[in-house]
Amino acid sequence: MQPSPLSSPVLFHIGPVPVAEPVVTTWAIMLVLSLLSRYLTRRLQPMPGKAQMLLELLVSGIQQQIEQIIGSGARRYLPLLGTLFIFLTVSNLCDLLPGVQAPTGKPETPAALALVVFFAVQYYGVRTRGMRGYLASFAEPKVIMLPLNILSQITRTFSLMVRLFGNVMSGGFIIALLVALVGLFVPVPLMALEMLIGLVQAYIFAVLATVFIGAAIGSGETA
Repeated sequence: MQPSPLSSPVLFHIGPVPVAEPVVTTWAIMLVLSLLSRYLTRRLQPMPGKAQMLLELLVSGIQQQIEQIIGSGARRYLPLLGTLFIFLTVSNLCDLLPGVQAPTGKPETPAALALVVFFAVQYYGVRTRGMRGYLASFAEPKVIMLPLNILSQITRTFSLMVRLFGNVMSGGFIIALLVALVGLFVPVPLMALEMLIGLVQAYIFAVLATVFIGAAIGSGETA
């Protein structure tokens, strides 16, 4: 009997708390990205080398994308949104490594990331508009829209999680099935397609998070 794609194998326990495989993989990705970031930024130079140039292109590209959606003041949101994009890209693509499952292919990690976006939206909304101004925005354009606007905050967070989980999980599942049925080399073109899907899903998640924050702070307003 095949395990459910919604279930995650428990690798060990910390006291009474079970630690599942996606959690360990997520920790490993965060550790690798932290060490790599530290290595690449430890000796930044006015005249960048190839590695520093690629890093600067990545950061400036993400910042420009945020500016196109939010407007000026994009640098404030760069640490969160840039980290989300880079982490999701690596997480989605690590499924291509032998014996490694993408943590975004299990519901825990997409749910956690969606909650991060949800609370970030509330934080930036209150920080930019103030508590009264942000709460008042839920009653726009009419007070009758208040319940629907509150509900939309919840449903779009759930949709963010389901979209990421569903696409990454289905891609990994199809490739694993084809490998089992026809061998290793036939699914290679599909693995290239999964790389593209992983990049696209990371981009979509980060862009939607940016749009949600932009809506919360009010059409590109900055403080």
